[in-house]
Amino acid sequence: MKYALVIFETEESRRSIQADRDAYRKAYETWIGQVAAAGKLAGGEALETEHIAPVTVRKASDGSPQVTEGPAQAGEETLGGWFVLEVADREEAVELAKGLPTPETIEIRPILESA
Repeated sequence: MKYALVIFETEESRRSIQADRDAYRKAYETWIGQVAAAGKLAGGEALETEHIAPVTVRKASDGSPQVTEGPAQAGEETLGGWFVLEVADREEAVELAKGLPTPETIEIRPILESA
């Protein structure tokens, strides 16, 4: 079964990452290497979160597109990226997420697999 580990950054986690980018990268690369070596990593991407702000497009009640600067969900956390895991079940996805040694928040979501 596939699960997405959706990574959310906060100002605090971003400051921590910026303070020691080399250590952060090494921690991520070690975790990614371990998950990949176990045959559990199906993909993933990081998003640009430091230099270019997101833009949100929503449809108004009349169907016209409305463009606003900023994330779709305003708040303390910002979408930073995701990993896709191929695991036996939700519990395994949770255990792998718990092992990510970085300061971000991780939301675990099953991926809908269509026929």
